Amino acid sequence: MDFLTILKAIILGIVEGLTEFAPVSSTGHMVIVDDMWLQSEQFLTKYVANTFKIVIQLGSILAVIIIFKDRFLDLLGLKRMQNASGAGRRTQRLKLSQVIVGLIPAGVLGVLFDDYIDDHLFSSATVLIGLVIGAILMIVADKFGPKRPTVETADQITYKQALAIGLFQCLSLWPGFSRSGSTISGGVLLGLSHRAAADFTFIMAVPIMFGASALSLLKNWEYFTLDALPFFIAGFISSFVFALISIRFFLKLINRIKLIPFAIYRIVLALVIYIIFF
Repeated sequence: MDFLTILKAIILGIVEGLTEFAPVSSTGHMVIVDDMWLQSEQFLTKYVANTFKIVIQLGSILAVIIIFKDRFLDLLGLKRMQNASGAGRRTQRLKLSQVIVGLIPAGVLGVLFDDYIDDHLFSSATVLIGLVIGAILMIVADKFGPKRPTVETADQITYKQALAIGLFQCLSLWPGFSRSGSTISGGVLLGLSHRAAADFTFIMAVPIMFGASALSLLKNWEYFTLDALPFFIAGFISSFVFALISIRFFLKLINRIKLIPFAIYRIVLALVIYIIFF
């Protein structure tokens, strides 16, 4: 595999890492960049290229695990997190069972409709639709969500809210909708602060992306060759590095600017892509 091909993997990894946790759809951006410029299907085949766009997100997921390591250790019962003041144990905390409840809806639908999504929704045209409709949902959330959140941290989320956010996450099965855009919007409409919704989104992303990657790899394993391995490794490393940078930046930003600026960006991007390429 030549340097130019590896460079394409690095570019896709950069796109993934910078956009995975912003509510703009990392998969949507990768599909657009790949379809319009990089054309990875020409040297990977369609199914391996689609799998790459899913598996590459594991680099970003590794970044989440590192940044939220104390939270994950707490969820697994290996370390008890303390209050923000550092004194004493928290009387209320997010439970692993609540995360599982949030994962169930998208997990079930993802398994049932995986083939349909793979065959029909990984295109620039469907991504543009997801970008615009997802942007509308984000605007609705900021405009009509409670002005004063009743849930300031992820530890205050109830089982009912976790399930409802999980239902919103189902929208992200449509490429371009955005996992974080869907779940943060749903969380805000349910009374969560933007930061609490973002934290819960990132926590849920880890198991669901591991599951999605495993499912896609198993389904398309017969199409893989060792020639594709350097492409996957380069994409994984670049997505990990740039996700480490973007996650910290996004978490500092989201409570301040909220969702509407991201929604405007999505609509402008969809309009520009439509004018140029369609």
